[in-house]
Amino acid sequence: MKILGIESSCDETAAAIIEDGQKVLSNVVVSQIDIHAEYGGVIPEIAARSHIEAINPVIEKALKDASETLDSIDAIAVTHTPGLVGSLLIGTLAARTLAITHNKPFYPTHHLKSHIYANWLSGYNPEFPLLAAVVSGGHTQIIYMERHDHFEIIGTTRDDAIGECFDKVAKILGLPYPGGPNIAKLAENGDANKYHLPIPQVGGLDFSFSGLKTAVLRAVQHEVGKDIHTPSTELKSLLTAQQKADFAASFQKTAVDILIKKLQKATELHPETKSILLAGGVSANELLRTELHKAFDKDFQVFVPDMKFSTDNGAMVASAAYYSIQAGEKPTDPYSLDISPRSIIC
Repeated sequence: MKILGIESSCDETAAAIIEDGQKVLSNVVVSQIDIHAEYGGVIPEIAARSHIEAINPVIEKALKDASETLDSIDAIAVTHTPGLVGSLLIGTLAARTLAITHNKPFYPTHHLKSHIYANWLSGYNPEFPLLAAVVSGGHTQIIYMERHDHFEIIGTTRDDAIGECFDKVAKILGLPYPGGPNIAKLAENGDANKYHLPIPQVGGLDFSFSGLKTAVLRAVQHEVGKDIHTPSTELKSLLTAQQKADFAASFQKTAVDILIKKLQKATELHPETKSILLAGGVSANELLRTELHKAFDKDFQVFVPDMKFSTDNGAMVASAAYYSIQAGEKPTDPYSLDISPRSIIC
């Protein structure tokens, strides 16, 4: 079964053709990072306008690269939730139009569900039941799956997502957007044990990253001898290059430790677990990947998506749709689809 997957939930315009949920026939992504870097974050209106320009060429290239046509594919899938309103509208309108005009089965797909299924795109077959850590700019969740297309959120963030925390700490240190890759790069030259940052004490399997961000800010203020009213622009100019590297390394280590400890607790609560998965943009973090394997390789199957599938892409959308279809999901009427900017996984 060949599925065209379309993704436009934030600042990547993407389309891909996937066969039987795993075989990647094409995968095209146009990123807007360079556009939004100038503003220090994603500007929703600019993102939507960029999607308008890119969506048709991206879909056409995905079909061409796969040597397929809209008539030869079996179904169309698209991200409809969660995400930026304008961005979601562009992708869903394009997908709905194609489904209607070419009479194709149409499957709206949850963005976080898609990130989890990025782990199947390398030919892997994680064994159920499994735990998936979804870590991105907008989400931090631990999801328990007994089988395909069955999702139970057993832990979530109470405030900031981990990716959002990376971005905010990057701003404190004067690093450009996106924060995650720039902190990871700077941390390579830092001492991860230089600054001892607190682990938020949150009950159960939930997370809190807002306090960690504030702890970094207070530690920076203390290091340069300034009070809490000092503007962040002045703070970052007072830090030496080595201090910035040490803060980046210390913060990254603490954030990763928080995730690993919560996952370890999740495995204790669900001893039947056979596989551990990473999903979402922060899954590209090398320290997180390394520590995940170190903590769980002995007792579990551990899976992380290929780097090219860690960030938003159409391949993961098509893969998620395929396994939903196999689980019995019926096509949606493309005329009736509504987007949902905010949504929990179902």
